[in-house]
Amino acid sequence: MLDSTKLHGILPALVTPVKADDTIDTAAAEALFAWLQKQGVDGVVPLGGTGEYGALSRRERIRFVEMSAKAFGGKSPVIPGVLDPGFHDAMDSAREFAAAGADALLVITPYYTNPTQAGIRDYFLRYADQSPVPILIYEIPYRTRIAIDPEILHELSGHEKIIGMKACNTDMYHYLRVMAGLSPDFTMLSGEDSLFPLHVAAGAKGGIVVTANLVPKVWRRMFDLAVSGKTVEALALHQDLIPFMNLAFAETNPGPMKSVMDLIGVNAPSMLAPLRQPKTELQAALRKECSRLLEKYEAVEAKLAS
Repeated sequence: MLDSTKLHGILPALVTPVKADDTIDTAAAEALFAWLQKQGVDGVVPLGGTGEYGALSRRERIRFVEMSAKAFGGKSPVIPGVLDPGFHDAMDSAREFAAAGADALLVITPYYTNPTQAGIRDYFLRYADQSPVPILIYEIPYRTRIAIDPEILHELSGHEKIIGMKACNTDMYHYLRVMAGLSPDFTMLSGEDSLFPLHVAAGAKGGIVVTANLVPKVWRRMFDLAVSGKTVEALALHQDLIPFMNLAFAETNPGPMKSVMDLIGVNAPSMLAPLRQPKTELQAALRKECSRLLEKYEAVEAKLAS
C-alpha cells in the first residue's frame, strides 16, 4: 500500500485527452503517458480539475484511471482526484478508482454545503476510515470557498490512511502555519505552479503540477534546486517560467495547454463542455513560448549528458 515516503518529486495533474463525442481518446492518452514516462515523472494525478472531472461521465473517469494504472502501475503512483461534493458519491468513486488500479486518492474538501471546521475534520476522518486506499487532502479554497484551519490539518495528518495533501491555498502564512504542526508521516505537495519553489523551500516534498504535462523536466530541475537549498536558483528558473504560466492559465485550465499538446506528440485539443477553446492569438503565443522552453531545456539536457 502506498505510504507518504513514496510521495515526492513531480506529479503532473494530467489533462484528459478526449474525442469530439466526449469519450477518452485512447491514442492521445497513450501518447501522453509515453511522453511523461520518458521524462521521468514521479507519479501522475488523473481526473483533477485539469482533467475536467466534472464534465466527464463516471464511466469515462473509471476508464481513464484504468488506462493510467495500466501505464504507470508498479512504476510510480497513480492518484486520481475525487471531486464529488457529497460523501456517498465520493465514496463510490473511491471504490471504483481503487478497483481500477489507483494507489491513492486526492479528495477535495467538501463544498457547496459550507461545512464547519469540525464538519471538514469528520468528513475526512470518515472518508479515510472507509476508503480502500490511502488518501491525500485536496485543499483549494478559491474553488471550494472554504479553507481548512491549520489545527484541523494537523489533527488529520495523524490518521494512518491520510498520507498527504495537495496545497492550493495561496496564503503563504497559512501554508507555513500548516507546515509547522504536521505529522512526520504526512507529505505536503505543492498544488500551485505559481508558488512551487516557495512551497518546496518551506517543506513540500514535491508538487502536483499542471504545466508539467508539457515541460516536466523544467519542473524537475526547479525541484532539485529548491530541495537542495538552492532557493535563489530555483526562483530564477521559476521566473523564467512566468510568461509561460501566464499564457497557460490565461483562460480556463486546461484549454490553453490542450491547444498546444501536439508539440509533445499528443494530439488532444478537444475540450469537454462547457469549456471552450482558447483564443487564436493566445494559442499562438503559448505555442511560441512552449517551443522556446522545450528547445531550451532539450539543449540543457544534451549538454548535461555530454
